[in-house]
Amino acid sequence: MQNKIKYYRKQNGMSQETLSKSVNVSRQTINAIENNKYDPSLSLAFRIAKQFKVTVDELFS
Repeated sequence: MQNKIKYYRKQNGMSQETLSKSVNVSRQTINAIENNKYDPSLSLAFRIAKQFKVTVDELFS
């Protein structure tokens, strides 16, 4: 599953560390999701989407 987390994170000037703290996961988890090595839970996907004010559909394709 492709995602645009890195794109939205960079657009918002946010580090992986900052994003990870705001959605309550480790930085390694964000890194793994960005590199398509880990599919987030539905609840985490919604938290990330909410952080960027986009829908889950916009975040993941």
